This record gives sequence, C-alpha cells and structure tokens, in this order.
Amino acid sequence: MTLPFEGWAATLAGMRILLLAALLLSGCSVARTAVDVATIPVKIVSSGVDAATTSQSEADEKRGRQLRLLEERCRKGKALPTDDCSAVQPR
Repeated sequence: MTLPFEGWAATLAGMRILLLAALLLSGCSVARTAVDVATIPVKIVSSGVDAATTSQSEADEKRGRQLRLLEERCRKGKALPTDDCSAVQPR
C-alpha cells in the first residue's frame, strides 16, 4: 500500500531532522537568543525612562539655544512682546 503523500511526508520528516540538528548544534545561539529575548523588556523600559527624563547637560544646551534665539531676535528688531531685550547688549 502506498500513501499519496509518501514523498512529501519523507521530505517533511527530513526537514524536521535537519531543523532539530541545527538547533542542537547551535546551542550557543539558542542560549544567546534566549538572553536577548529576556532583556528586551529591560531595554524598552530604560529607553522610555531616558526619553522621559532630561539630564542637566541637555537642559543647559536647551537654555543656551533659547538665549541665543532671544538675542538674535532682539538684535534684528524682531522681538516678541514677551521677550526681555533689556538684558541683550547691542554689538
């Protein structure tokens, strides 16, 4: 008695054996992947915290940009009504 999928079943069985062999031979890769998967939540949370917080140097850079922008507007005579141009010395 021959099965209609005999050739296909044999190919599928061979693929399963090759897949199993590949997994067994690449034990280090599997372990490394497991570690990578386990650390993904930590990486996501830490990147979210980093994006939500501002370091002192970032705050200083932002304030410096704001001051340079204010100074430029005051010098060009395009100051906003809320700008305090009294602190800006003309050059």
